[in-house]
Amino acid sequence: MGIQSITIDAAGVDNVTGHKNMLQLIQLRWIAVVGQFFTIGVVHYGFDIPLPIETMLAVLAALAVFNIASMVRWRSPKEVTNRRLFVALLVDVATLTAQLYLSGGASNPFIFLYLLQVNLGAVLLSPRATWTLVGITIGCFGGLALYGQPLALPLDQAGGLSSPYVQGMLICFALDGALLVIFISRIGGNLRERDARLASLRQRAAEEEHVVRMGLLASGAAHELGTPLATLAVILGDWRRMSPFVADRELLQELGEMQAQVQRCKTIVSGILLSAGEARGESSVKTTVCTFLDELVAEWRDTRSVQWFTYDNRFTEDLPMVSDSTVKQMICNVLDNALEASPHWCCLEATRSGGSLLIMITDSGPGFAPEMLAQFGKPYQSSKGRPGGGLGLFLSLNVARTLGGSVHAHNRTVGGAVVTISLPLAAITLEENEEQ
Repeated sequence: MGIQSITIDAAGVDNVTGHKNMLQLIQLRWIAVVGQFFTIGVVHYGFDIPLPIETMLAVLAALAVFNIASMVRWRSPKEVTNRRLFVALLVDVATLTAQLYLSGGASNPFIFLYLLQVNLGAVLLSPRATWTLVGITIGCFGGLALYGQPLALPLDQAGGLSSPYVQGMLICFALDGALLVIFISRIGGNLRERDARLASLRQRAAEEEHVVRMGLLASGAAHELGTPLATLAVILGDWRRMSPFVADRELLQELGEMQAQVQRCKTIVSGILLSAGEARGESSVKTTVCTFLDELVAEWRDTRSVQWFTYDNRFTEDLPMVSDSTVKQMICNVLDNALEASPHWCCLEATRSGGSLLIMITDSGPGFAPEMLAQFGKPYQSSKGRPGGGLGLFLSLNVARTLGGSVHAHNRTVGGAVVTISLPLAAITLEENEEQ
């Protein structure tokens, strides 16, 4: 995954949060529809206070239709923008204003429900849109004071809780408080979740930028090493034909070992350049998953001093793939760490789980410290006490993540640790039409 795709993911996080916040407004609007329906019925029929009930129910029906349309639109993948949230709150303010106009205007005790819309706007909208909403609600309040239809409701505040007006204000206050606590808490949770995911994406972007820098450094070093290694190979080849070396079998054997080590260095350099997309003449080799693992393990065994190594390949239904040096290096990094922690024994098990290749690497060493497990895969998190420690697991984690996989670790109860590499088969295997 590159920096550009992480930027796209960040936009996706904002869109998901916008959808969640829009859902909160839709749910709140359904509460408003049901609450207004019962309030209109209780006031009109319970308290015998005359209301233009047909008109008010028509406004309520229009709000319900708008909310159904909002639900349909919410299910679409379209981005929920600041403008959409502002329009949704504006519709709520408009319907509240219409209901208040028909039921007493500014003298209606539920006039303070405007504060609910303003508070939601302060959390959801940009500062400019929030202040616009504040100005609109103030204008609506003033318009209701001037043109609202009076309600046959005595403003006898001296009666205390026995006064219908005071009772209405108490209900309005309770509604404002309860709805603000419930929905502001939910929206705040959505925003905190968004911030956490954005922080994770920023961390991933920083890590991948670190990987890119390391890749450029490794690629440059590989280019620089190519020429002296080639020169050494030529010189050693010339020495093998010189009479002093030909006559001395011990020197000739040592030259052969030196040539083998130089060739191994050249192979490592070619692998680095191949991983960076700069192959030095080698072409990718088509193989299968089982063959790839078998050859990887055989090569690793031949080049490391491991006393006892267990290899269990239980990958069924072998699939074609291209031998990928990046994946090979990733697995070898984890194996090297296991060998360093447990020189006497380590184990590699390969299985298939659904659509993924699972590689479990086990050792009998001291295991991971709790703080290392909490920071698993972070660069320079290592107990080895040397510069550059922890980079192997860091690179392995990023390679797996680039392929859509993952790397996890846990300690065994009997001692040692298990590192599990999960790679989606779709990312590493060949399709049928690619084989031909």
